[in-house]
Formats: sequence, C-alpha cells, structure tokens
Amino acid sequence: MRGMALLAAEAQSAITVLEDRLAAAGQESAELRRELYEAAQMQRYLCGPRLMRRGSFEIAAEMFPVRHLSGDFFCVAELGAMILLGIGDICGKGMLAGMWSIHLLELTRMFGANTGDPGMALRALNKSMCARSPLPPLTSLFLAYMDCESGELLYCNAGHPAALLLRSDGTTQLLSEGGPVLGVLADAEFHSARITMEQGDTLLAFSDGLPECCNESAEEFETERIIAEVRKAESLSTSEMLFSVVGAAQDFAGSCPREDDCTLMVARCVDMPAAA
Repeated sequence: MRGMALLAAEAQSAITVLEDRLAAAGQESAELRRELYEAAQMQRYLCGPRLMRRGSFEIAAEMFPVRHLSGDFFCVAELGAMILLGIGDICGKGMLAGMWSIHLLELTRMFGANTGDPGMALRALNKSMCARSPLPPLTSLFLAYMDCESGELLYCNAGHPAALLLRSDGTTQLLSEGGPVLGVLADAEFHSARITMEQGDTLLAFSDGLPECCNESAEEFETERIIAEVRKAESLSTSEMLFSVVGAAQDFAGSCPREDDCTLMVARCVDMPAAA
C-alpha cells in the first residue's frame, strides 16, 4: 500500500510539473502573439497614413498579410509639394520577410527623399541592395511622385505588377514603364514615365497577391476583374473602393485561403480646379 501511495504521489507531482510547464508555454505563446500583433501594427504605421487628402487627391492604402507580418509594404510620404507613393513586394512572407520589408521601406523613403525622379531613386536603391551582405530578398517596387495640385505623376515600375490608371472616360492605362526587380543586377537601368491625372481619374497600385488570388477551381482573380470591380465602386470614397475590391477578391476565392500577402493603394483625383 505504501508503495502504491508513493507511486500516486510521484504521478501527481509529475502531472503538476507538466501542468505548470503547459501553463508557462501558453503564457509565452500568448505573449508572442501579442508582440507579433504589436509589430504588425508598427509595420503598418511606418508605411505612412492609411488615408490622406492633399490638394485635389484622396489616397488610401492598406496591407493584408497572410501572417502577422507582411512581406509587402506601401509608402505614402509628403515631400514638400509632392507625395511619394510606393508599393513593394519582397520575395517570401512571414517574420523574416516582414523584417526586410521594414528595412527596405526606410531605404525607399531615404532614396526617394533625395531625388525627384523615381528611376534615379530606384537605381540608387538597387545598387544599395546589391552591395549588401547578405543580399536582401528580390523585391518588386512601384514608385511614383505625385503633384497633388497639377495632377502630374512621375513613376517607375521595378518588376512590379503594372499599376492601373482608370480614366473617367472609361479607358484604362497600364503603368509598366521602368526596369527589372530589385536586388539582381547592380547596374540595372530604371526609366521613369510621366502621366497627368484629371478629375475623376483613379490610380490603383497593388501587389501580386490581389490578381493571383485563386478560387476553388484554381482560377486567378486577374487584372480584368480588378478593373471591373474598381469601375463598380467609382461612386465610393477611395477607402471604400479599396475594401470593395478586396472584398470582391475574397468572395471570388470562396473557401480557398490566401497564400500571399496583398497590398493595395488607391489615389483619386476628386476635384481638379479648372484651368485659368
């Protein structure tokens, strides 16, 4: 009997130790989830305001990571009379990609602030990336300078999905001029292009997580559906339009989980003053 009692006491002690360890692991897991959530909120904050109104333009941007931290980033920054706009997509996802995205966001801001030409900024950023060890992940980036008074947009696309310029007359223009993805060739060339937005025009830039969103039949959402959804939402604000497009992609995907981060930016010319 005494032996049985001793075994029971030892078993109870082992159970208590196990329970204590499980409780500690649960607390540690909860703390880690909280810290990841806080890091994700800081990542979003560093990208810039989610909603901005300057001059004749209203701008909305948001990230939708598949994990806590996003391998995408967006940039909305005031540079005097200009607004620096960018959307980047780093190869990979999760915590490591999220850490790189914060670093490359700051480099984008730094080089973007030093020149008024996105092609020159991307050349400098690309050389900086190629000179680092270890090399940063391959990164695509759409970068633009917007004059919110005149509507002039100077942009350069470094291997990123072409941004869409939806004109108020129903036509659509793909903004694809630029160069290759960043972090491959140190001497790569990047060329800027210039367009002018007019009242009622909408600029939509996004990462490939949006057009490549798949449904149960392995069909992709694709650019054509994006354009159609933006046209449906033309009477909405930029923020409402953004979430309307994302909602349409989620409805299209149905029960299929997203496999890639998704980031969108909408800029709309709402009240361009008439020429004198």
